[in-house]
Amino acid sequence: MASSRRLSARDLAQIAVFAAFVIALGLPGTIAVGSSGVPITLQSLGVMMAGALLGARKGSFAILTVMAIGLVLPVLAGGRTTLTSLASPTAGFLVGWLPAVIVIGWLTTRMLPRYRVTGGVAINLLGGVVVLYAFGIVGMMLRTDLTLWAAITANAPFLPGDVVKAVVTALVAVQVHKAYPALLAHRVSPAPAAG
Repeated sequence: MASSRRLSARDLAQIAVFAAFVIALGLPGTIAVGSSGVPITLQSLGVMMAGALLGARKGSFAILTVMAIGLVLPVLAGGRTTLTSLASPTAGFLVGWLPAVIVIGWLTTRMLPRYRVTGGVAINLLGGVVVLYAFGIVGMMLRTDLTLWAAITANAPFLPGDVVKAVVTALVAVQVHKAYPALLAHRVSPAPAAG
């Protein structure tokens, strides 16, 4: 049992690739919308993809790797470090990456072996929008003088883009899981032969 919990070289490679992918999605920078201070970035797409393709465990490690690298390098969108982001009104969104990837990864694993786009979109919306926005909105309320309704309203312009990210993630995931059906397969010991 303990050996099945250990990360293989393949697992580590996937984690590293996805951490690099999330970082690369931050390179285009940010687009500010409204006065809320919440930027539009592509990195939340990377969070959804990490959960949908790697599952909760490896996806979490990929996100934690990005956050760890961000302690010393400005790898978050807009050239921010992890500490800069945590000190800003948008801190809750960064904190929310981890529960978002866990929710998406855990539910995606439960859907397999047959990944369906509609179910995938629903899972991505739950983790990548509902969970992520919940953390982000609470973070904004703690860091600013916004009321709950004002924080929700400030984030409303971002919803269409995040819905598109959820759909794109599901469309990619259905193809990846079809081509690599064992990507998220549980490692289980074969059942003993009936005697």
